Amino acid sequence: MPTLPQTFRPALLACAMLLCAAQAQAQLYKTVGPDGKITYSDTPPAANQKLLETRSLNPAAESNRFPYELSLAVSKNPVTIYTGNNCAPCNEGKAFLKSAGIPFAEKTVKTKEDSDKLQQVSGDTQLPYLQVGSRSLHGYNTEDWKSALSSAGYPSSNMLPGDYRYPAAESAAPVTATANKAAEPAAKKKKQPEPVKKEADNGFRF
Repeated sequence: MPTLPQTFRPALLACAMLLCAAQAQAQLYKTVGPDGKITYSDTPPAANQKLLETRSLNPAAESNRFPYELSLAVSKNPVTIYTGNNCAPCNEGKAFLKSAGIPFAEKTVKTKEDSDKLQQVSGDTQLPYLQVGSRSLHGYNTEDWKSALSSAGYPSSNMLPGDYRYPAAESAAPVTATANKAAEPAAKKKKQPEPVKKEADNGFRF
């Protein structure tokens, strides 16, 4: 098998390192345009698009863990499910995704803020709510979910590695540090000393 000249090897190695670095920093942007259409892209949104969510991607790590067909589907059409407490259809939906070997992110709807976020994202409050890439599905229906996943390129059989662990569920509207600070009781806030009032100048001198 022919070998590369010594002078080409450093350049080839540098290119490979740059490619790996670019992949490691890849981002997935979820945006909504003026027409209300939701778009997923690996490039930052344009000025007329509103950013809804940003997700870090690591195609190299995905390729190492998943077969190519599954890795490609995950990178192009990520799956997110919104669930609630005491929601039997939500549990059935998650069980279906796991049995089918579909990696997914779970967003929980427990508070009013979570419900408002769900309303903003889906236009409704019905649970479960499933996102497969740019496609949205309200409620759980096995055949509809199978069709959406198949159209998105997900394999028909479970290809997940045996040691794969699903990520922990996250709040649909996580409380930020700024919100926590704003919610602090007024009594806990440090009072600023009141400025000393100056006496009005009445023209007299002492």
